Amino acid sequence: MIQKIQAPISVALVFNHKTREVKPVKVLWEGRLYRITRIGLHHTVRQGRTLLHVFSVESESLFFRLVLNTELLSWTVEEIADGESN
Repeated sequence: MIQKIQAPISVALVFNHKTREVKPVKVLWEGRLYRITRIGLHHTVRQGRTLLHVFSVESESLFFRLVLNTELLSWTVEEIADGESN
């Protein structure tokens, strides 16, 4: 089931200086740690002057849509899904 939410979230990420890639590797949400097993789409979008990085990622049990606000340097989760149909 897909749930649209707007909640702060903690994200651990790795930056590779050679390829200049940023990859989320862990998510801490609702007191539970999720290891990222797959990174899907990554794109950027602007809200006014603020650049947002949007990552679609999967753990073993959940899908997350994560947004990094580059002005505030904060993360939010906008959507989660458990793979079940609504």
